Amino acid sequence: MNRRVTVTSPRTAAARRRRYPVTREIDEQTRVGEVYMGSLLRTQFRLAMFVCTVLGCVVGGLPLLFLLLPHLRDLHLLGIPLPWAVLAGLIYPAFVIGAWLYVRQAERNERHFADLVERP
Repeated sequence: MNRRVTVTSPRTAAARRRRYPVTREIDEQTRVGEVYMGSLLRTQFRLAMFVCTVLGCVVGGLPLLFLLLPHLRDLHLLGIPLPWAVLAGLIYPAFVIGAWLYVRQAERNERHFADLVERP
């Protein structure tokens, strides 16, 4: 009679071995945890630099716009010269919108990171 033999791969034991969860790697500040946290920090830093660059270009570009198009300086909005109205009043909604978009995207990045970390 033939005996049955179970054939297993040497990798089977490695596949069954429980790995550390990524959250533990982060908590214990291992090299893997540092890589994950570094990735999140780089992503958030790129987002912050993008938002700051866009707002800086808008704020810095407005005086340049008024310098290059002098007829805009003569326009008035509700009795206030257009450059003053734009720089003193209308630029703040742009800051608020930029901040709102930044927070929204930063929270999205953190949700993606949490999903990645909590994956089994």
